[in-house]
Amino acid sequence: MKKHELIFWIIKIPLEFLMVFCAFFIAKNIRLVSDLIPWVHLPIKTIVDLKLLGFALLWALLYIIVFAIWWLYRLKLYYSKIKEILDIIRLSFYWFILYIAIVYLSREYLYSTDIPRLIILFAFLISIWSIIIERFILNKIQEIFMNKWFLQKRKLLLIVKNDYSEILDDIKDSGIYDIIGYINKKEIKNFPFKYFGWLKDFFELARNRNVDEILIIDSDFIQEELEQIFDYSRTYGIRYRYISNYFDVTKSNTELSFISKIPVVEIKSIGLDSWWRVFKRLVDIFGSIFWIIISFPFMFLVSILIKIEDPDWPVFFKNRRIWRDWKIFNLYKFRYLKWKYCVKDSYWIKPEEDEALKLEKELITKQNARKWPLYKIKNDPRKTKIWTFIEKYSIDELPQLFNVLIWNMSLVWPRPHQPREVEQYKEHQKRVLTIKPWITWMAQINGREKNDFDKEVQLDIFYIENWSILLDLKIFFKTIWTVLKRAMRS
Repeated sequence: MKKHELIFWIIKIPLEFLMVFCAFFIAKNIRLVSDLIPWVHLPIKTIVDLKLLGFALLWALLYIIVFAIWWLYRLKLYYSKIKEILDIIRLSFYWFILYIAIVYLSREYLYSTDIPRLIILFAFLISIWSIIIERFILNKIQEIFMNKWFLQKRKLLLIVKNDYSEILDDIKDSGIYDIIGYINKKEIKNFPFKYFGWLKDFFELARNRNVDEILIIDSDFIQEELEQIFDYSRTYGIRYRYISNYFDVTKSNTELSFISKIPVVEIKSIGLDSWWRVFKRLVDIFGSIFWIIISFPFMFLVSILIKIEDPDWPVFFKNRRIWRDWKIFNLYKFRYLKWKYCVKDSYWIKPEEDEALKLEKELITKQNARKWPLYKIKNDPRKTKIWTFIEKYSIDELPQLFNVLIWNMSLVWPRPHQPREVEQYKEHQKRVLTIKPWITWMAQINGREKNDFDKEVQLDIFYIENWSILLDLKIFFKTIWTVLKRAMRS
């Protein structure tokens, strides 16, 4: 544990105690101004500060106890941000219910006066938001300081026998690790990290406290040697992790059952049962309606800009895609190519008669920046002036909210490909055609266009087998963050 990790952990307790304590006095001042209920004006009820002090102290103390019992003050730097927010909200409700019970069951014993209920409600809401914001700021400060080398990064030692550039790039991009080198039985040619040799060198590193974490990607070590490494890691407080193989990543999606008296483990094809499908569909309906309403003025403005630059219709471009069970549907996008260059397979024009399709195939052959069957045409001559802005911030995908509403897409699922791309699928890659397609998906937040087709399908299959509400939330908020980062860089 680094000193700065300990400091950032310790500071949370008094800081959050103070914030929760102050939430009562902020709530009281809000209540003096308004009840915050539209078209309703309740009589103003308040409480003097001296008597409010006792309620606030109990509120803050109870908060620390509840969050400590449920391990929300654990010494863990690398905590899922979405999970942390959900835990804060969930435990805050426990905290709120417990507080109400204590206050109203102890009227005759602890308190001689009542506190207005709206003040408690306001304090509850203020506490939740202030804690979430405070933790976000603290985490961000810590990450910034680590990225700027004001704080020491965690020293990571790799156990690896091949060059895994993509994995290593992801580790470096996290900004919290300093890869000090790797150990293996043989040195890897042209590998950009220091080679420490075999087990003897690792034991020396561990004893000298020169490594904080071990990550096993793949290894030449036999089982006994890996057990030695694990034992040393526990002895010297080194975090020990490994990258799972194909079936390991599905272990959260397994189910224990019996054939007669024989226990068997089933790896389920889709991590989503019938009731969760219903829930996901409801989220899609209400989510798409909400985002259509919110984004409608913006979509209207983009439509006008497209028409000004290239008056030919349409503004929304239809593109044929394959979805569940090999069915074809029309995916809607903002048109960012000149109309005469748009592939018109969804407009009753046969492929052999479509000049735009012939030109696109020529450009893919000459200027494709990705590995087929995926393609991205570099320096595309067909684009409009607004294309750069639309494509960079994924604005072209906003009309797909209508696809979600009419039920041939979902807000989060694997991406749909064009028929000519699907023709190139290998047998195992057809797994992605077992469910509906996406607006955003795993590859969108994990490498985006840097991924080759195999990597993209691998991410899609992982999503299919390990679906959860938390995973959807992570993908959704990371998508927004990815778009915002691109905006900040420009």
